[in-house]
Amino acid sequence: MLAYEIFGTDVYHLLGAFIIYSMMGWLVESIYMSFCNRKLTNRGFAKSPFCPIYGVGAVCGYLILVNFSENMVGVYFAGAILATIFEFLVGCGMIRLFGALWWDYNEKPFNYRGIICLESTIAWGFYAVGIVGFLQEKVYYFIDCIDYNMGIRAIYIILSIVCVDYMFQLAKAFNFDWREKRDKVIELVQGFKARWY
Repeated sequence: MLAYEIFGTDVYHLLGAFIIYSMMGWLVESIYMSFCNRKLTNRGFAKSPFCPIYGVGAVCGYLILVNFSENMVGVYFAGAILATIFEFLVGCGMIRLFGALWWDYNEKPFNYRGIICLESTIAWGFYAVGIVGFLQEKVYYFIDCIDYNMGIRAIYIILSIVCVDYMFQLAKAFNFDWREKRDKVIELVQGFKARWY
């Protein structure tokens, strides 16, 4: 499955890049917000150092923009616009699902509903140029430096940890009571045993 190709790139490299960008995005944003807040700040939704919005944005953005890599001005503007649309859609989705937004641009000039702002749009354009013009090649090189079988294991382990972490955080966000559900499962199992044994 990891050898399957999407837009000329195999799933193994896309998942590896997704993980790297998600972790790099978390790191950059956490450092930036720690300076702004003057205290250590975890900018991820969960406990793990992982912001999937950066991983999805970087990988999808690269796959779309790589075809324009000869025109970096075009990459800048297309990247800025696409990333802003993506940020807006994710923001609207978060408000709809959780009733809250995990960032707030209301204090920034030229913002729309606190979800997007001109400052971020400008930054997204520079990120797009950096990814298409320089970073993606280094990310793929780093992935290729790791033994393939070890890389597959690392991908499965990291994504499993992140999935469990996000499940627990989503359960908290939606006030899901694990103990209550556990008790119901135990009741079902005991009822099943009583009928058949």
